[in-house]
Amino acid sequence: MSDFEGLRALVTGGASGIGRATAELLAARGAQVAVLDLDPTSVDKPLLAYRADVTDDTSVREAVAAAVTELGGLDIVINNAGTGARGTVEDNNDAEWHRVLDVNVIGMVRVARAALPHLRRSQHAAIVNTCSIGATAGLPQRALYCASKGAVYSLTLAMAADHVREGIRVNCVNPGTADTPWVGRLLDAADDPAAERAALEARQPTGRLVSAAEVAGAIAYLASPLSGATTGTSLAVDGGMQGLRLRPVGQ
Repeated sequence: MSDFEGLRALVTGGASGIGRATAELLAARGAQVAVLDLDPTSVDKPLLAYRADVTDDTSVREAVAAAVTELGGLDIVINNAGTGARGTVEDNNDAEWHRVLDVNVIGMVRVARAALPHLRRSQHAAIVNTCSIGATAGLPQRALYCASKGAVYSLTLAMAADHVREGIRVNCVNPGTADTPWVGRLLDAADDPAAERAALEARQPTGRLVSAAEVAGAIAYLASPLSGATTGTSLAVDGGMQGLRLRPVGQ
């Protein structure tokens, strides 16, 4: 496909995991792509790479400006940079709550705020936020993470309403548990990594983790000009976790 031919895209957290898969897919489908990441040293051409910290407004504005200059404009923003957290409401202190919300929610605000003046000049402007199944389903030991992603979901809807008449579409993807570096670190830290992986796989009706490539495909669908009538939408990529209620095996 070449539905992104002539379009310019920016992907945050694009050096690994879902962000890397998305950046490479958009480039393969014709887009010029700039990656923003805390450590973009692993990013290879044709992707452009810029260091940016989404918790630092100056860092974000400088990186977005540099990317737009090199790209010659901006049509698509993939707000993917994020972090995780474990525990109930009792397990994380105020500093950790502020840190995660700063990355997962306000980080997206900073990027969108810097990008919007450029997106307004595009004929195919789109923002896609990486949300989570945690925004719409109660997950154990994920109170802080779910709270942050619930905010991303609501933010997506509000942004879609604010900017639809400017010709800017805003949507989000809600992945289930994805096979990403962060989940890998979570498994490595478990007392029994194999048992923890099996439990994460079993809670998704497909019986496996979601791949980064599958999430990237959903992001590309929402970002594509072919989806010009789609805005204010969340797209689940969760192996059926949100919508399916299967009987136990054997029943």
